[in-house]
Amino acid sequence: MLKKLLLIALLSGLPLGMVHAQEDLLNPEPEITITHDGEATYYEYRVGGILKEIKVIPVIGEPYYLVPKGESGELIRAGEPTVLTPKWILFSW
Repeated sequence: MLKKLLLIALLSGLPLGMVHAQEDLLNPEPEITITHDGEATYYEYRVGGILKEIKVIPVIGEPYYLVPKGESGELIRAGEPTVLTPKWILFSW
């Protein structure tokens, strides 16, 4: 009971913006950097500054993903994305 009252007292003293900032730290959105060269388009997904995956869309062929393997930074090819991002279709015709 005392722990619950202490928790309520601490949370009521926090500004509302601080609570939202803590939620953002728990569920950060990925930063996406798009680069082009003559052969492909690359989408780099970083969360908290750490590279999570690279989506490669070649001019010819199917898109694929490069995912870092362990702490070495070596990239391996994956068929499915590992970063969950919203993919909405706004218009289709």
